Amino acid sequence: MVMQEFHALVNEAKKEIQEITPADLKKMQQSGDDFVLVDVREKDEAAKGMIPNAANITRGTLELNIDQVTTDKNKKVVLYCGGGSRSALAALSLKRMGFKNPISLAGGYKGWTQSK
Repeated sequence: MVMQEFHALVNEAKKEIQEITPADLKKMQQSGDDFVLVDVREKDEAAKGMIPNAANITRGTLELNIDQVTTDKNKKVVLYCGGGSRSALAALSLKRMGFKNPISLAGGYKGWTQSK
């Protein structure tokens, strides 16, 4: 039951936020697009590997610590997690905090590594 509710919550979040694919992120990186990249996974997950140039701010502390990477609410903030669920919730949370361009990486770190 809890998993169903979690997935419903994630699906609702995805209706309100922007998602990009790993290929889209690679294009943003290659084009020099101005954005910050935030890994919202737990520290032990991030220790196993991160997307280059990402800052690790865990999902549980994101709202409190987002100012470590940007205070500009107009800047694109690309968020990723292990599979794309936590980052969708994180993007929605930043949107509710007034950030104009929070973006979730569909498929998360797993999708990123599989797209290489």
